[in-house]
Amino acid sequence: MKKLISFCLFTLLLLGCEKPDFEAEQKKGQETEANLVVSVFQLEQTPFSAISRTAVGDACTRLNFAIYDEDGSRVKQTNQQLGDADFGKASFQLSKGTYQLVVVGHSSSGNPTMTDPAKVQFTNATGYTDTFLYYEEVTIDDATQNLSVTLHRIVSLCRFVITDDYPQNVSTMRFQYKGGSGAFNASTGFGSVNSTQTLEFSASTRTKQFDLYTFLHDTTGTIHLLVTAYDVNSNVLYEKEFDVPMVQNQISWLSGPYFSDSNTQTLSTTIDVNTDWAGETHYTF
Repeated sequence: MKKLISFCLFTLLLLGCEKPDFEAEQKKGQETEANLVVSVFQLEQTPFSAISRTAVGDACTRLNFAIYDEDGSRVKQTNQQLGDADFGKASFQLSKGTYQLVVVGHSSSGNPTMTDPAKVQFTNATGYTDTFLYYEEVTIDDATQNLSVTLHRIVSLCRFVITDDYPQNVSTMRFQYKGGSGAFNASTGFGSVNSTQTLEFSASTRTKQFDLYTFLHDTTGTIHLLVTAYDVNSNVLYEKEFDVPMVQNQISWLSGPYFSDSNTQTLSTTIDVNTDWAGETHYTF
């Protein structure tokens, strides 16, 4: 009987060893014998007047490092959160060959799905935030490589501002927008799917500014935005629609008296793109 129990335990151990714990691998920041060390040096931002650079911890709370082979299959991934001892640095032990390195910085409530470098995807549940990207093909040989990388902003931001006062019976504000993407291609930084992005906010704080992020499919694009105000029983009180021109790495401000009436409104505007990117465009409704 003892022999049978020992054999069963040994078999279970073998089965456990045959399936690597990828989740555990994701949480590791350093590998003991590493031949590729990636350090996030800074984030390059356009604060909508001139180029500036900032420390990674000042702009995002999460970092995701992923390594893919030439065919786009993920071979390594490390996820980090602000406060981790190794935040901003990841080490990998890789076989000789050519790989794709992807580093994503953001402040979502969870990590994006990074199975495919052509579709790094956030969800409505985790939220969309200011997002920064570094992508490079690296070749591993006999020498250890130490890379100090700078991440670049790849999102566009629609900043929706309400200028009038909330009616007492408004309980929830809901923003649904199409035309952008909740996922991006790591090699281009552009959106890679057609998404319906949705964010809901409690109206209890009477917040008047809402930030809506998206990944455009090109340097410019337009999102169709539906803004709905609900009462505590989920009845629609106010609903308006807007077509908002967007530019990658820029803010489109959209402001006006939202609660002035309950009629649906549409803003449709054509803009010229300034290649110098002043950074902000203001619209009123």
